[in-house]
Amino acid sequence: MIKYDLIKKNICIFRRLFGINPVEFEELLAISSSLWEKEVVGNYKRPGRFPQLTLREMILLLLLYYRHYITQEFVGMLFNHHKANVCRIIQKLEPVLLKVMKLPERDGLSEEEVHNLILDATDNQIERPKRNQEKYYSGKKKRHTIKTEIRVTKRGRIIGVSETVPGTVHDFKLLENGEEIPQGVWALGDSGYEGIKNINEKSKIPHKKPKGKELTKSQKEENAALSKVRVIVENIIGGGMNE
Repeated sequence: MIKYDLIKKNICIFRRLFGINPVEFEELLAISSSLWEKEVVGNYKRPGRFPQLTLREMILLLLLYYRHYITQEFVGMLFNHHKANVCRIIQKLEPVLLKVMKLPERDGLSEEEVHNLILDATDNQIERPKRNQEKYYSGKKKRHTIKTEIRVTKRGRIIGVSETVPGTVHDFKLLENGEEIPQGVWALGDSGYEGIKNINEKSKIPHKKPKGKELTKSQKEENAALSKVRVIVENIIGGGMNE
């Protein structure tokens, strides 16, 4: 789940995710609080179904949803809420925020962004299922998880989110069963995407160290360069969610 106290420490990532810096966000929160109390809380007539998130968390949720190309289901996963609750939050909060700010627009992608994607699959811990526990138990993480693939541009914009699958599903299998990457698009992944060139020739993953041998100098340099680019998606995942 996204933790405000943690992510606000990195102003660059915060702005990239939400479109404003932490100081601007606190100002927005202060201005919105009285309107929220007056127009929503004061008029709420359905006890028991009111959003369980704080106003701070709900504003973060709304900004994230409008700034990036993500589904309500995915943003709900980030905030540990069902997509139906996310929909209700957006419906109630949007009119309030529109009175104090212009919501981020989903502007078009540049040609460079369209032709460069960074891929990563993230595991999120869940409670031990009552059924089919082995499907969700990740040996790598040593816990029960669900997995989602995220696709971002080199500027850090999230433009693709896969369906959520059990944690035992391999990263490459998740890619194979997901939305096809258009030919001609460079797709940059980690070692979990071994085999990606079979479905997209313009793809790049780290060179694997040959058994009993060492990587060449140029291969090490390529791996370092790839890692430098891929850190964007890793920061987005690691900065806003628990592993």
